[in-house]
Amino acid sequence: MQRTFLKAKLHRVTTTASEVDYEGSCEIDGVLLDTAGIGTFEQIQIYNINNGNRFTTYTIRGKDNSGVISVNGAAAHKADVGDLLIIAAYADYDEKELESYSPMLCYVDENNTIVRTDSNIR
Repeated sequence: MQRTFLKAKLHRVTTTASEVDYEGSCEIDGVLLDTAGIGTFEQIQIYNINNGNRFTTYTIRGKDNSGVISVNGAAAHKADVGDLLIIAAYADYDEKELESYSPMLCYVDENNTIVRTDSNIR
C-alpha cells in the first residue's frame, strides 16, 4: 500500500514577486529547491499564511541565492509581494520506505536564505 507523506517544506518564505501575465507556476531560488530536494517542474502545494489561500502549482528553478519566490499566472491572484508562504511537496511511500522516512524541513530568514534544516517539527 502507498501512503502520502510530506516530502519537503519551505517554511515561511516571503513572496518576492506576483506575476499574473506569466505562463504559470512558482519560481523558487535554486538553492532552496536543492536543499529541500524539490525538483524543477515538481508539483507543490502553497499555503499563504497572510490570507489563508491554499493552491497547487509546480516549480520553476530560479537563480541560485537570489531569494526569489515568484508566484505566477493565475496563482498570482492568491499571493501578494511580501506574503509569507509555506511551500510543501508530498510523495507516496510504501511501508518499507516509511521505515527510513524523514522529511526535509527548511526554515529561512527574511531574505529567503536557509537558516536551519530539520526532519522534525520543534
